[in-house]
Amino acid sequence: MADEEEAEAAEEEGGGGGKKKIIILIVIGLLLVLLSVGGTVAVLTMFKEEPPPEELAEGEEAAEEEEAEEVKLPAIYFPLNPPILLTYPDKGRQRYAQIEITLMARSDTVVAEIELHSSRIRNDLILAFSGMEYAEIQTPEGKELMRQQALIVVQDIMTEEIDEPGIEQVLFTNLVMQ
Repeated sequence: MADEEEAEAAEEEGGGGGKKKIIILIVIGLLLVLLSVGGTVAVLTMFKEEPPPEELAEGEEAAEEEEAEEVKLPAIYFPLNPPILLTYPDKGRQRYAQIEITLMARSDTVVAEIELHSSRIRNDLILAFSGMEYAEIQTPEGKELMRQQALIVVQDIMTEEIDEPGIEQVLFTNLVMQ
C-alpha cells in the first residue's frame, strides 16, 4: 500500500510539474516574440536616413505653406439673373434652351466684380453657348463641355478685370431644353 501511495504522489507531482513546464515554455515563447519585434523596430529606426537640417527646415516651411493654402474661405454663390435664353436651329425647327447659372467664388470682392461685369459675362456666355450644336448639348458630355467652356469664359473675364480667375465653379442650377 505504501508503494501505491508513493506512486500516486509522484504522479501528482509530475502532472503539476508538466503544467509548470508548459506555462514556462509559453512565457519564454512570448518573450522571444517580443524581443524579435523590438529588435526589428530598433534596427529599422537605426537605418532610417534623416534629412540634413537644411532640408528639414525647408520641409517644415513647405508644410506650413500647405496648411495655409488648405484653409479655404467659405463658398459664396452668385446667381446670374435672369436666366440665359438661347435659340438653336435643329433640322428645320427652332429649339430653345434656358440656362440658370450660378457662379461660385470665395471672396466678397470677386462677387462685387461679378456684379459690376455681369453684362459682359452674360454676353460672352451667350456667344459661347450659341456656337454649340443643339444635338451636342443634349448629351451629358455636351452639358459638361458647356459648363467647362462657361468656366473658362468667366475666368478669362475676371482675369482681365481683377488679375485673378476668382471663380472656382460655374454651376447650372437649371437647364431646360425643348
